[in-house]
Amino acid sequence: MKNLKKHFFMALLVCLFIPAISNSQTSFPTPKMPSQQNKIIIDKIVEAAHYKNYVIDFCLSKINETSAKEGWNEQKAMEITESINYKNFRDAIYNLFVVYDEVELETLLKAYEKDTAYQTQNIMTTSKVLTNNLNIFANDIVKGKYIAK
Repeated sequence: MKNLKKHFFMALLVCLFIPAISNSQTSFPTPKMPSQQNKIIIDKIVEAAHYKNYVIDFCLSKINETSAKEGWNEQKAMEITESINYKNFRDAIYNLFVVYDEVELETLLKAYEKDTAYQTQNIMTTSKVLTNNLNIFANDIVKGKYIAK
């Protein structure tokens, strides 16, 4: 009888903790974002480095590659191409610069504006995390996840 009470108590504890464990696995922390002022500076950095064009060109090359490989018709290729929207990727860039304060961002902006070498080799093109996010973004575009329904 004592063993039965122990087993019942253990089963009850397991049943209580399973929902708590399951719930904790589904909640994701929100990514950190820079302040509004820092976002303005980051947008200027992106403009100075021509990174927006880089993102769009990268997506276009993925679309062209996939279109040729899978034999898309012109209408599908155009529909996928029109779904490219830089704003859908902008948060990944903001997240990259979240560790910089306003002074550091201003210093970076001046460097980007002054030296054209930063336009091809910069933190955005050399960051493995951002490059991985860009690949995921471009693959999602190719899969049609951003097509307006």
